[in-house]
Amino acid sequence: MKVALHFSTPFSLVHGGAQVQIEQTKAALEAIGVDIEYLRWWDASQKCDLIHSFERLTPGFISFAQKKGVKVLIAPLLTGLGSRPRHILFVQRFVTSLGRKILPGMLKAPFGWDSFSHADGCVALTPWEAHLMRYVFKAPSERVHVVPNGVEEAFFKAAPTPRGQWLVCTATITERKRVLELAKAAISAQTPVWIVGKPYSDSDPYAQRFVALARAYPKIIRYDGPVQDRNQMAEVYREARGFVLLSTMESLSLSALEAAACECPLLLSDLPWARTTFGENSTYCPMASAGSTGKVLRQFYDAAPGLPPPPKPLTWIEVALQFKKVYERLLSTSR
Repeated sequence: MKVALHFSTPFSLVHGGAQVQIEQTKAALEAIGVDIEYLRWWDASQKCDLIHSFERLTPGFISFAQKKGVKVLIAPLLTGLGSRPRHILFVQRFVTSLGRKILPGMLKAPFGWDSFSHADGCVALTPWEAHLMRYVFKAPSERVHVVPNGVEEAFFKAAPTPRGQWLVCTATITERKRVLELAKAAISAQTPVWIVGKPYSDSDPYAQRFVALARAYPKIIRYDGPVQDRNQMAEVYREARGFVLLSTMESLSLSALEAAACECPLLLSDLPWARTTFGENSTYCPMASAGSTGKVLRQFYDAAPGLPPPPKPLTWIEVALQFKKVYERLLSTSR
């Protein structure tokens, strides 16, 4: 069994969870003996039995692979789709279904709507995303698999330490993560928050507003940039009073899973990905004004020392073993 991983966005342009997910998946699969490499678009001599894509593909891409006897597994992140209200999902389902029927192939191909029905298999990070693949994109139920993200060993091995005064938020400094809004809520509630991360660009106006606010309120907002060392990051989670992520959209937050591995209490945006992953083992915050968010933030801060730890996530090796089973099933099944 030879597997090729595919992702078209250069890591040098956009850092974040997708890069960690892909690199850790590859490393774990190699560790359990899977013959795996990145798909090389320029290499006409490259051979593989299965292409594992971390994004939607055009029907042409899938058709070319299948005609050469190569199975195709897609595992796209449904970040935006998975965070929309149910009534919007109903409308999107109708529009997508209509578009697939009436639009010519050249117009609908870039959306990748048909990927879910044409691919040999689809992988969702959560049961909610698996539902959306079937509900919105008509993916055949028997081809949909749920394989979550994993967590690096450093976060499981970190020794318990006394919790400190800071809540911690690990996120890219961008609008979707609502880091600036979290900082404003923390200031209004006089609740100390440590932000760990960096913007996509230092010239980004949103990031600049956040940095200026952090500098103006250093006793409430701590910002030292990103923490690159994974062992050090595990210590940050272990020492934190709690973990906070109030983003508007997520697929399955790696930083939330890392915090959970370090037994850190969680405060998350009240979105389906969080509910289906952590259930009653997390505190949830509706997206609202800084004042109301500040109230929830303060309540969580006061309650955090008495909250039970969230359940342990999977390791990347455990994730790789699940992927291997999916690969074997696809390669042994005929369309």
